Amino acid sequence: MSTSTTVVLSVLGLSLGLLLSGLIFPDSRPWSIEVLLLSIACTVLLLTTFALVARRFQPPLPERGIVELVRLGESHLVEFKSSARWNLHTKQRDERLELVIAKTITGFMNADGGTLLIGVSDEGQILGLEKDLSVMQRPDVDRYELWLRDMLSTRLGQNAATLPLIDFTPTVVDHTPTFICRVSCPSSPVPVYLNAGRNERAEFWVRTGNSTRQLGLEETAEYVMLRWPLGIGRTMAAQLRAAVRGNGVGADVRTARGVRKMTKAKTVATQPRH
Repeated sequence: MSTSTTVVLSVLGLSLGLLLSGLIFPDSRPWSIEVLLLSIACTVLLLTTFALVARRFQPPLPERGIVELVRLGESHLVEFKSSARWNLHTKQRDERLELVIAKTITGFMNADGGTLLIGVSDEGQILGLEKDLSVMQRPDVDRYELWLRDMLSTRLGQNAATLPLIDFTPTVVDHTPTFICRVSCPSSPVPVYLNAGRNERAEFWVRTGNSTRQLGLEETAEYVMLRWPLGIGRTMAAQLRAAVRGNGVGADVRTARGVRKMTKAKTVATQPRH
């Protein structure tokens, strides 16, 4: 927990303890032993409860080390990317690589989760983040993580950007110390859509096998309904319709269905009667 969260919970716990003390010990003073003990007990109980609840919803720490992941190679749960900002072929910064990173993370979150390693080639060669860090004003991993979080917030939204867990492992490449970035992506509880750019329609990507592919409009609507069944009742159904409609998918699906109905109606109307 952060310091601010701990302070707020401590104040609430002490206030709750004083309130209960006033009800249980009406004649006691605020500095009496029983009041202090009850206030401390309420504070500890509140902090412990909050910590357990927060731990339940936080993504688990990665179990395997980066070296082991590299040795095992790419799979439906592991993806390698040489860099996220520096194009190794053109020898310059390339914003298209940032979009590729966002697509990969989106695909993992819309499937069963997975791990993205930045600084490792497709063949499993460790390259490090030296080139990516060279385009930053302050080449350190803290700034790199801040940039990565900001990029994900822009591409995926604030809520989805907080789900992946980002950590770094030091390594040495050509006698130069550097790092490998690991992005551990949990399976998202809601669909995650990619903002591909201005005036661009939101995209839906999903991890399939060793690749990440984009689904079409009707495929997305069907996948969302099967992947995230929102329960029974009108409220849940309304949430699904709002989610699809809010990302431009629902309108296109309804339009496509309307066109099919109109086409079918015209076909029936033009058929000769017997």
